[in-house]
Amino acid sequence: MQKRLFIKTYGCQMNVYDSARMTDVMAPLGYMPAVSAEGADLVILNTCHIREKAAEKVFSELGGIRRLKRARERQGGRMLVAVAGCVAQAEGEEIRRRAPFVDIVFGPQAYHRLPEMVTRALADSAGGVLDTSFPAEPKFDYLPERLAAPGTSAFLTVQEGCDKFCTFCVVPYTRGAEYSRPAADVLAEARRLVEAGAREITLLGQNVNAYHGAACASGPNGGEWGLGELIRALAELPGLERIRYTTSHPRDVDDALIAAHRDLPQLMPFLHLPVQSGSDRVLTAMNRRHTAHQYKRTVERLRKARPDLALSSDFIVGYPGESDDDFRATLDLVREIGFAQAFSFKYSVRPGTPAAEAEDQVPEAVKATRLAELQDLLQSQQRAFNQGCVGTVLPVLFEKPGRHPGQLVGRSPYLQAVHADSTPDRIGEIMPVMIHAAAPNSLAGAIIARPTAKEECAA
Repeated sequence: MQKRLFIKTYGCQMNVYDSARMTDVMAPLGYMPAVSAEGADLVILNTCHIREKAAEKVFSELGGIRRLKRARERQGGRMLVAVAGCVAQAEGEEIRRRAPFVDIVFGPQAYHRLPEMVTRALADSAGGVLDTSFPAEPKFDYLPERLAAPGTSAFLTVQEGCDKFCTFCVVPYTRGAEYSRPAADVLAEARRLVEAGAREITLLGQNVNAYHGAACASGPNGGEWGLGELIRALAELPGLERIRYTTSHPRDVDDALIAAHRDLPQLMPFLHLPVQSGSDRVLTAMNRRHTAHQYKRTVERLRKARPDLALSSDFIVGYPGESDDDFRATLDLVREIGFAQAFSFKYSVRPGTPAAEAEDQVPEAVKATRLAELQDLLQSQQRAFNQGCVGTVLPVLFEKPGRHPGQLVGRSPYLQAVHADSTPDRIGEIMPVMIHAAAPNSLAGAIIARPTAKEECAA
């Protein structure tokens, strides 16, 4: 009997991947994806704990789902409600206390056991399944080989967890220690994704460039591959046209990865490399394990290997104890390096992290002022980068129809959204597009038969 499954996904790309795998593991039980929670037999909130008040947003969403659940019961049916992901991992008992109608609570390491949890919840009229353990067995070993259609671009988790313990971050506590999937397993899943229609794969990990998976063959690193070696093997897969990876740590950019950027046209010239601050004093307090100079040196080496490389980054302003001079050091770093895109946030307290206990918290008004100044600078750099693409030809992988009739949307090598007029049969193709207009967050252009210029997008 076919049942309906609705998953609402919060946060990072890894949660998007996890939600897709939840869909895969529930398919053998007859659960098919639904477009909304209304009428669904199983509703899952796959949560993220990175941002401030993440748990409160979940409880707010649960209020509406509770009304749907009660309405379903009045009609004689039953709706199972589950909370998954990092909020579930960190605050599972609180969810059970404040929302006792939730049937299942499970962390990001337990979704391979979802069929078992659903079966238990259905057998128990009171529900009550809680699984926030860190199992000894890797969850990836239990995923079905048959995957839902990934679309033109697909995510593939290759590394999970974190051993860095930045003082502001909850990831080591919600995702656990670093784990890298064996290279053979990654390659097998990548093949399946390509066979199902993916032309581009983004490799995911909390610290994806800390990847150290078991090699397909013995090698110089004790039978392990780093991310550079893994990308080289993926680049040999027929039909895989583009490779990306996120999120990286500056300390884990090694020679092999830099060489992959130099040698492999499939590896896109766009890198998200979080720095968080330009102040060495703040970086030390954050336990980032790199200096501003080391970050700049890494960027210099990457750009020497791949001159057309564009960068994205993460910034936190108002970290406890951040002074005006510390903040100015961040602005100086941004001006010196230049970013095509960036994400910037006010520091927010994450309970259980060392920074949450710091006494020298920065006032909210100061954080807001600093964030506005930083974002003005970052946005000006993004506008300049996009404007520099006007008049150039970019290869665009078209992914879906646009908002207007006869329009398609795709991605440039630099991850910019690109709009162009064409027919739906172009979806899944990489086409040369002459860029004629730039907006703050997207480009517009016209497909040409073949490139008439070799110009690269200027940063």
